[in-house]
Amino acid sequence: MMYMLGGREKISSPTYDQALLWVTLILLGIGLVMVYSASIALAEADRATGHQTTYFLVRQAIYIAISIAGGFVAFQVPTETWQKIAPYLFIMGIVSLILVLIPGVGRNVNGSQRWLSLFVINLQPSEFMKLFAAIYVADYAIRKSAVMDSFTRGFLPIVVVMMLIGWLLLREPDFGAFAVIASISMAILWLGGINARIFGGLLALLPIAIAGLIWSSPYRLQRVVGFMDPWADPFGKGYQLSHALIAFGRGEWFGVGLGASVEKLLYLPEAHTDFLLAVIAEELGFVGVITVIGLFSWLVLRAFGIGKEAVANERYFSALLAQGIGVWMGVQGIINMGVNMGLLPTKGLTLPLLSFGGSGVLANCIGLALLLRIDWENRRLQKGLPV
Repeated sequence: MMYMLGGREKISSPTYDQALLWVTLILLGIGLVMVYSASIALAEADRATGHQTTYFLVRQAIYIAISIAGGFVAFQVPTETWQKIAPYLFIMGIVSLILVLIPGVGRNVNGSQRWLSLFVINLQPSEFMKLFAAIYVADYAIRKSAVMDSFTRGFLPIVVVMMLIGWLLLREPDFGAFAVIASISMAILWLGGINARIFGGLLALLPIAIAGLIWSSPYRLQRVVGFMDPWADPFGKGYQLSHALIAFGRGEWFGVGLGASVEKLLYLPEAHTDFLLAVIAEELGFVGVITVIGLFSWLVLRAFGIGKEAVANERYFSALLAQGIGVWMGVQGIINMGVNMGLLPTKGLTLPLLSFGGSGVLANCIGLALLLRIDWENRRLQKGLPV
């Protein structure tokens, strides 16, 4: 319903998905509270933080503020513009992944060289590469729609590019980010109409490729061994997982109470980043974990719903991008949760929107801002308004 007021066009119904915005803000809020709770002991023990208990809280609050501002700016950009700059964003992402590997340029933390130092903060290019990959592959599927049935003209070029990305990420090493980017790319190609036989062959080769990557790296092999039986070496290979499982066990139905976690007291490594869900489980219990899972499930389903609406409006790039963002949030969330629950081998992947870290939260907020933009354009088109 529309009416005129003062010569300006007004719309009585919401022009954007308010529920999507609120779910995003709720997840960011839960993350801020739980990052503070999970990091108090670490902040007190680490001399680099000045022994300030609010060190990680303040930094995460700043990251969230910057990310919301970045998302607001990204929302102003039409999806048509994002499609036009897709190749340039992708090239920028590749260059940043190369820079990370240059000695003296990339920063090494805990044996992984994944960060670029920007003096005040560390930038993690692999987080933005997930977003750039979703935008680029969606654009590629549209540009190559006429030849997507061809192995040499439609499938092979994108596979070569993704192998380059995979090689760069495995050099860091960041197998988790590669798994997410590969999932995003494969999902968009499938939804974009790739030949079913080619896609089936790719799926058949995946287990062989994953097994080869595991056996070729003693580090990854040790993680798999620790995952298979963490209690066989609870002070070595199975240390992180065993303490994560202890946290889940202590939480039971309703948790031990906010702030009352024992595992966060320097027992569980990376409690405020990769294993934040374990702290949520311990302090908020099964109810807290189910709440987080429910919010993520709604987010992913809504992304696919927005994609379906874009298809109805014949905006196929927007549709593929929306669904790609849904796959990104879903796959990364599933991997992180699976690792925390002992269902998957340990990987250095954060929980989107919740875990501590500036690069991840900023990339997530920009991605969800694009999702909101696609929905906004869908609503405008359904009302016969320009976008």
